[in-house]
Amino acid sequence: MAPKVPITPEGVQKLKDELKRLKTVDRPGIMAAIEEAKGHGDLSENAEYHAAKEKQGLIEFRIREVEDKLARVEVIDPSKVGGDRVVFGARVTVRDEDSGEESTYQLVGEDETDIKNGRLSISSPLARGLIGKEVGDACEVRTPKGKKEYSILRIGFAQASRSTT
Repeated sequence: MAPKVPITPEGVQKLKDELKRLKTVDRPGIMAAIEEAKGHGDLSENAEYHAAKEKQGLIEFRIREVEDKLARVEVIDPSKVGGDRVVFGARVTVRDEDSGEESTYQLVGEDETDIKNGRLSISSPLARGLIGKEVGDACEVRTPKGKKEYSILRIGFAQASRSTT
């Protein structure tokens, strides 16, 4: 059995919207482009045709990939999760012990990752180090530049949070 893919309700909607666009806009558009390119003559030397066929392959691959993920999703609503430990969907404020810099991240599925907006993939090294920890705990993360240590300052679920301050 294929592993479940944790995702928030917003993330699953984003995947559904992407699949709809791929099937109703991108796929018909590339089919039209292929037909147009066929009309330009000899297919063996037709760069437009070959580029369109390559793009068609990428679209079909992404459709299969999104359909597979949607078949395996485990939707976890962060507003319905709680507790004292870091789990999927939690919003966690950490302090980098070297620089003193504080950052807040929400742990989300891989397809929802957006580091600029504080959405950290559950499979990232930092997220894996945070899972199961409580406020006040430290976690050590291996990075390409060496080990980094973070302290957990707050854990929040939806609007509620628990703090050391």
